[in-house]
Amino acid sequence: MHSLGGVKEALKAELVADYKTADIKEQDKLILAYAEKITKEPASTTKEDIKNLLENGFSNEAIHDIAQVASYFNYVNRMADALGIELEG
Repeated sequence: MHSLGGVKEALKAELVADYKTADIKEQDKLILAYAEKITKEPASTTKEDIKNLLENGFSNEAIHDIAQVASYFNYVNRMADALGIELEG
């Protein structure tokens, strides 16, 4: 069991360093790229972003879920920052 924790910590470190080079599935990288775009440049998302996800096997429902989750976490973090609340780590 201990080694599994080490694997999780190693993957976490890879993801934090750069998800683009982390040892994860390409579909997971697409999810993270879309979530990153929603987070950093939401107004720059285009129909091409959606088309790319659809062409890579994501359903409209899955794309909606990705956008909802990313947007929700952005909202919660911005509210916490605006109110000076420290979120639990």
